Amino acid sequence: MRRLLHILYTAVASLFLLVLMAVWVTSVSPVYRFRAPQPFQGPDIFNPYSALDTVQGWKRANFHTHTRVKGPFPPNECEAWPQETYDTYRKLGYDIVTFSNHNELTTHPFDPSLQVNVYEQGYSPFKFHKLVFGSPGVIHWDPLLPLLTSQMQFELDYLGRSSDFIQLNHPYRTIGLTEVDMKALSGYEIMELDTHVSTQNEYWDQALSAGHYSFGLANDDLHHARSAERIAIRCNFLCTPSARYEDLKKTLLSGCYYSMRVPNYGDGDWEEKIEKNQHLPVVRTIGVAGDTLYMNLSARADSIRVNGQNHATLLLARDTDHVEYVMGADEPFARFTAYFPGGEVIYTNPFARYDASVAANPFNNAPQKLNVLLTVLFNLLVLALMAATVYLFVKLYKKR
Repeated sequence: MRRLLHILYTAVASLFLLVLMAVWVTSVSPVYRFRAPQPFQGPDIFNPYSALDTVQGWKRANFHTHTRVKGPFPPNECEAWPQETYDTYRKLGYDIVTFSNHNELTTHPFDPSLQVNVYEQGYSPFKFHKLVFGSPGVIHWDPLLPLLTSQMQFELDYLGRSSDFIQLNHPYRTIGLTEVDMKALSGYEIMELDTHVSTQNEYWDQALSAGHYSFGLANDDLHHARSAERIAIRCNFLCTPSARYEDLKKTLLSGCYYSMRVPNYGDGDWEEKIEKNQHLPVVRTIGVAGDTLYMNLSARADSIRVNGQNHATLLLARDTDHVEYVMGADEPFARFTAYFPGGEVIYTNPFARYDASVAANPFNNAPQKLNVLLTVLFNLLVLALMAATVYLFVKLYKKR
C-alpha cells in the first residue's frame, strides 16, 4: 500500500511540474511601454458605411461557429458536422457561415470557393481567445496564463504576422481581462460584441475611448447546432457582394456592416423560430452628412441610444425608426444601439474623428514600444522559474 501511494504521489507531482514547466515556457514575452490613451481627434468623421450599397443590400452572417471535427480527440464538444450546421443556418436566413473550430482550420463542406481560413486560437484556461482570419496554418503557441497585458499584446502581435486580421473573442468571458488591458491592447481589428446578460458593450467603449479603433461583430460562438436556444441568437449584416473570402475580407476591414442580438423565437419551436428569423428589423440607411450622423430602420425601435467617449450616453431617442446626431468637434466617437419591442438589438460600427489628410481611417497600427530593461528582467525571472522546476523534477526522481 505504501509503495502504491508513493507511485501515485510521484505521478501527481510529475504532472504538476510538467504543467508548471508549460506555463513558464509559454510565459516568455517582451514587456512593453504602452502608449498613453489618446482619444480620436481630427477635423473629419470616419464613416464605416461610406461604401453602403442599398441595391446590393445586406447579407446575414455568423463567423464564430464550432462543429464536429475528425480525429479521436476533437478540440471541442460539438455534435453537428459542418454540412448540418451550414444547412441549419441557411434555414434560419443566413447567407454566410464560416467555421472557426479551436486551433484547427476547417474545410468548407461543399464549395472550395467559399473556403475561409479562420480558427479560434488559444489554449489558456483564462479564455484569452482570438479569431484568426487568413492564416495559412494554425499557430499553436499560446501563453497558458496571460497574467500580464504585455503577454496578451505579444500574442496578438505574433498572430498578426501570419494573418490578415484578428477578432478579440468574448472579452466579457476572458478571465482577468480588465479595463486597464482594454485601454492598452492593440493589434486587433474586430471586437466581439454582446454578453449573455448585457447589451452595453462597455469594454468596446473602454478601448475606443483610449483611441483603439475596432469594428464589432456579434456571433453565436456556436457549439450546439441542434439547440434552438443557442443558434441564431446573434448575427451580423454585411454589405458584401458574396461570401467569398476576398469580398468578406474587404468588407470586414472597411466596416460596412452592423451586428444584432436576436431573441430565441419560438422557445424551442423550430418552425416559429425559422419563420420569425425571416422578418428581422434591418438598417435601411446609415451614414454621415456633414457633422450629422444618421440611421433609418425598417421598424420602430423602443429606443435608439448614441454612446460615446467613456461609454457616455450622448442621445436617447424613444419610439422611433430613425435617429440623427450632430457630432461635436471635440467628441471622439459615437455609435448607435437600437432596441426593438420584440427583444432584437442592433449595434452599429463606431463613427470616429480622424484627419483624412493623414490617414485613411482612425486605426493606429503602430507597434507598442519595448521596455528593454523590464523585458530582460522579466525573462530572466521566467528562466529562473524554469530552472527551479527542472531541479524539483530531477530531485523528485533521484529521491525515488
